[in-house]
Amino acid sequence: MCPRNCGVDRFSDKLGYCKADAAFHIASICIHKGEEPVISGSKGICNIFFPHCNLQCIYCQNHDISGNALHIDSWEMSFDQVIEKVCETLEQTENIVGFVSPSHYIPQVMAIIRGIKAKGKAPVFVYNTNGYDSVESLKMLEGLIDVYLPDFKYMDKHIAFRYSGARNYPEMASAALREMYRQKGSTLILDDYHIAQSGIILRHLVLPYATEQSIEVLRFIAEEISTKFHISLMSQYYPTACVQNHNELGRSLLKEEYEKVVNAFHEFGFYRGWVQDLGSQTVYRPDFSKAKPFDL
Repeated sequence: MCPRNCGVDRFSDKLGYCKADAAFHIASICIHKGEEPVISGSKGICNIFFPHCNLQCIYCQNHDISGNALHIDSWEMSFDQVIEKVCETLEQTENIVGFVSPSHYIPQVMAIIRGIKAKGKAPVFVYNTNGYDSVESLKMLEGLIDVYLPDFKYMDKHIAFRYSGARNYPEMASAALREMYRQKGSTLILDDYHIAQSGIILRHLVLPYATEQSIEVLRFIAEEISTKFHISLMSQYYPTACVQNHNELGRSLLKEEYEKVVNAFHEFGFYRGWVQDLGSQTVYRPDFSKAKPFDL
């Protein structure tokens, strides 16, 4: 399903890296208004947050649901419960459903899409991923996913291993982005209300002490794929309790660090997308113990 290639039978008691089985484990189905403007609009998106992850980023802001050591039995839902909750929530949004951290739950994603369509609904489907996807899985999603919303975290395999436990992240994320580009191209199609209908939005989170790494990510995208992507350049990093004492990740991003990356964004010729305010680090802090994780 993902680049880990665990090869386990999810209907058995043996589980792979992400510790996910064949059931529907959903950490939250909620309205989220903090995504990019063309996805959130004024009403927000119905996001489906999957627990556990095929990356284990030590700085993850969703660590209370993404850790693979966490027990996920309490998050198990039936297929009918998922579809009912999504359709109910969808009525209050911009008619968009987002799958967050879905890379290790591809069959469930496909089933949910079929279930929603069977109810007569026709929302925009967004695949919100860390970028660590297999090309084979992405090909399975062709024609089902409307908007790809991938991260592109690193170009350095050593940093990828140290921070996310995936030495081959640059290689796999590059191949995944090329496949998304093959499917969607670089044009983001909007409706009359400026809500995304099809395309790719590429995210990059700038980390402290890692401005050169961010610049290399932008350089790769510009020189190897396209400068026409809509890029979401994010400054929202903050040190969670997991990394508060880390010698590199234990502080927030500095103004001069972020400005250096923003300048590179323009120098490489990117002209579409969004640049976050530096103060955004105080805003995007979900609490998944709540029914509405993003309510302040």
